[in-house]
Amino acid sequence: MFLSYIRTGCRKAASFLFAAVIVCCGAGSGRTTVYAASLEELELEQEAQKALPVESNDIDNWPAGPVTSAQSAILMNVDTGAVLYAKNIHKKSFPASTTKILTCLIAMEQGNLDDTVTFSNEAVFSVPTDGSNMGMDVGESITLEQCLYGILVGSANEVANAVGEHIAGSIDGFVDLMNERAAELGCTDSHFMNTNGLHDDNHYTSAYDLALISSAFFRNDMLCKIGNTARYEFTATATQPDDFILKNKHRMITGEVVYDGVLGGKTGYTDDSRQTLVTCAERNGMRLVCVVFREETPNQFTDTMELFDYGFNNFQIMNIAENEKKYQLEPSGFLQTGNDIFGSSKPILSIDTKSSVIVPNTTTFDNLESTIDYNISGGNRIAQIKYSYHDTYVGSAYLELAADSTSPYEFDTNPNSTDVSVERIEEPGPEKDPAQANTIFINVKTVLICILVVAAVIILLFVLRALAINNQNAKRRQNRVKRKQRRRDRLRSELDDFDF
Repeated sequence: MFLSYIRTGCRKAASFLFAAVIVCCGAGSGRTTVYAASLEELELEQEAQKALPVESNDIDNWPAGPVTSAQSAILMNVDTGAVLYAKNIHKKSFPASTTKILTCLIAMEQGNLDDTVTFSNEAVFSVPTDGSNMGMDVGESITLEQCLYGILVGSANEVANAVGEHIAGSIDGFVDLMNERAAELGCTDSHFMNTNGLHDDNHYTSAYDLALISSAFFRNDMLCKIGNTARYEFTATATQPDDFILKNKHRMITGEVVYDGVLGGKTGYTDDSRQTLVTCAERNGMRLVCVVFREETPNQFTDTMELFDYGFNNFQIMNIAENEKKYQLEPSGFLQTGNDIFGSSKPILSIDTKSSVIVPNTTTFDNLESTIDYNISGGNRIAQIKYSYHDTYVGSAYLELAADSTSPYEFDTNPNSTDVSVERIEEPGPEKDPAQANTIFINVKTVLICILVVAAVIILLFVLRALAINNQNAKRRQNRVKRKQRRRDRLRSELDDFDF
C-alpha cells in the first residue's frame, strides 16, 4: 500500500514539474502564443473535417447520415460486417491506444485467463514513463485476466507489452501475430509496430479495419465484460504488492456521458492521432460498432452517440432463412435426411437460421439483390449467398448440408466433393407463381448412386431367391414323378406274378 502511494505521488510530482517547465518555457519564449495558435488550428481542422464527404450518403434510398467532425468515421453491424455509415473509412490513420483492442483479442484467443504473466525489464522500460501505465515493476506478476483489465480499463502500456511477451515469447513476435490476425480478419489498410499504440509513423490502420477488428472483439462475451468495466481494483498479492484502482476514460462506459445499450469500448490519444474512440452498443438485437478518428474532446463522444442514434433509428435486422423465397430447396424424393430415407424430417440442404441482413427501414427483403458463391470450404457449408442493396453489402447466409448422426445410412456429404452440386434454374413459365421463380433444384449424385446400388442388390436378391425356389420346386416335382413311376413299376411287377 505504501509503495502504491509513493508511485502515485511520484507520478503526480513528475506531472506537476513537467507542466511547470512547459509554462516557464512558454512564458520565456513566446510558446504561450504558439499554444493558443495550435488550438485555433485544431478548431479550424475540425470545421474542415465536417465538410468531408460521407460516402454512404451517395447510396440510393439510403438514410442520410449525420455530419461529424471526425476525419474518418464508420458505423458497422457487428454480426454481418455491413457498413451503415462511411466517412473516409479507408484512410490510413494512427489508432493510438485503440490498438489494444487487437492486443486483447489475440491474448483472449491464444492465452488462458488463469495464466501468470511476469513483467520483464523490456516490457516495463520500453515505454515512456509519462504514458498510460499502472506502475508494474520488473519481476512482478499478475494473471492474464488482470492484465486484460489493466489494458482495457487503465490503458496500461507496459501491461500490453507483458501480455505480448507472454503470448508470443517476445514483443516483436507478438507484433507479427497482430499483423497476421488483422490480415485474417480482412484488414488491408493496417500495419502494426507495437502492442500498445504508442506513436510510430509505420503503425497505422483505418476506420474500416479497426471496425473489423472490434467486431471480432465484441463477439467475445468475456472481452465485452472486461471492455465495459468503469473501474477495477487491484489488491496486493505475493507477486504484486500494491492496492490500487484503475478508472476507465471512456465516458460512455463510466456514465459521464449517458447512452443506453453500451457494450464496451476503448479510448485512444496521442498528439499525432488526436482523440480516437471505439464503442459498441446494442438495441433490439442489433449490435453496432462505431469508430471515430482524429477528433477533439468532447466531439468523439457526441459524434459517436449521433451515429448510434442514426443506426438504431434508421435500420432493421431481418433473418434470412425466415424471409428468403427466391432460393428454395426441393423437398421431395430422396433428397432429404433423417431416420427414414423415404420420409425424413428435414431437407439435405438448408439456409443457416442465424444469418441476417441489416437494411434501411424503408425497404423490404424482396428489394435486395443476391449472388451465390460456391467457392466455400469448411464444415458442412457448400455455398454462400451474399445480399446487397443498391450494390451495398448488407449481409450473407450459408447453404449447409444437413448433419444427422442418428441416420443409419452412410452417405458421402463432404461439402468439398464435386459430386454435390446445386443448380439455380431460372425458367419461370406463364403458369408459375412468380414467388416460386428462380428455384434451386438439388442433384446429389452420391445419394442417388447409393440408392440405385441398394435397389439393384435387393432386386438381385429377389431374383436369386426366386430362382432358388423354382429350382427347389422343380426338384420336388421330379422326385414326385420318379416316386410315382417307381410305384407304377412295382404294381406292374406284382401283377405280372399272377396268371389271369
